[in-house]
Amino acid sequence: MAEKRKNKSALPGLAREYKATSQLEAEAASLNWVAALVTAAVVVAGASLNRLVEGTWEPVNIYIAIVTALLAAICFFGIKIANQWERAVVLRLGRFRCLKGPGPFFIIPIIESIVHSVDMRIRSTDFSSESTLTKDTVPVNVDAICFWMVWDAKKAILEVENFYLAIVLSAQTALRDIIGTHELADLLTHREKLGKRLQEVLDEKTNPWGITVQSVEIRDIIIPKDLEDAMSKQAQAERERQARIILGTAETEIAEKFAQAAKQYESNPGAMHLRGMNMLFEGLKEKGSMIIVPSSALETMNLGAIGGMAAMSQMKSDKERADDRES
Repeated sequence: MAEKRKNKSALPGLAREYKATSQLEAEAASLNWVAALVTAAVVVAGASLNRLVEGTWEPVNIYIAIVTALLAAICFFGIKIANQWERAVVLRLGRFRCLKGPGPFFIIPIIESIVHSVDMRIRSTDFSSESTLTKDTVPVNVDAICFWMVWDAKKAILEVENFYLAIVLSAQTALRDIIGTHELADLLTHREKLGKRLQEVLDEKTNPWGITVQSVEIRDIIIPKDLEDAMSKQAQAERERQARIILGTAETEIAEKFAQAAKQYESNPGAMHLRGMNMLFEGLKEKGSMIIVPSSALETMNLGAIGGMAAMSQMKSDKERADDRES
């Protein structure tokens, strides 16, 4: 319930933000320095004409004053300027007249009016789904961002009351529908595919309004903490299983190599003898080492005598070093 109240309270705030932006755009389109300067020039020209006609500044010709005031009012309220990225929607007596801009343009005061100035640039709108259930009944919070633009200002103003709010609500609804038809694994692994699907759904809905959705990007997918811990344990167990499989595969390969080596040694006893000599040498060259050799190996390769000789040599060298230290 708290989340629903939060979502409902956010929508009026969004509407207020949109209305404030529209008001600022309308003020920027209706009040400009060019109109003020032209109005001042008209007033100065009327005063100069009055000076030429009357011969002095004091008496004011009522006809010149009326014409000057009328022209000044028409210039002040009729001259408008639209920025390069704006299109002004002009109504004449409540009916659509035309689109004006960019640059300076003129409207007939009282008869014509500018109801809105539409920004034609690409806009970005972020939206989210509050705790929506996936197909496998997992509650998730998905944050996404939508890039869109108005390609027909006439349709955007005449076909929908508040196109900015309509975009946000449509994006939220489409996002919840997409989440409800996909499992959590699909949401986590196919973000680009889901974003493209969202873009297609929104573009199909907003095209009649003169708005096109260029792309939708899913920024973050938030899952419950308990589920996150369970997924972490599952991933850890999966990695441990893979490690055991790799270790078993390595043991199998090692056993195969040993079997191949045994076949070589079986057919060549001299190679087996040389291999045993090399193993004994590698073991005895380190001080304090101990080697356990099977009795069968001692008998076949005469390793007992060789080991005894090596041990006696090692003991003799150790005794000589001890005598040298005592002297």
